[in-house]
Amino acid sequence: MALETKTTNDLIRIAAAGGGLRFNGGVRTTDELIRIAAAASGHGSRIFLSGMGARTTDDLIRISAAGEGAIVFE
Repeated sequence: MALETKTTNDLIRIAAAGGGLRFNGGVRTTDELIRIAAAASGHGSRIFLSGMGARTTDDLIRISAAGEGAIVFE
């Protein structure tokens, strides 16, 4: 399933329900990724994000902090 075609709200709902996700985060804004990461935190979800090489370290830290351990950058 190509999760890149799902809306941000769909990904938030999946993460909040405890679903793990693996997708290209490079196609989403930092704010969208923060919202998805926050939904995953505390629900046992694991989010694997690829395509993140162009993000600043500060953006990666913000996404990581929102996920509270749920985020893995590939």
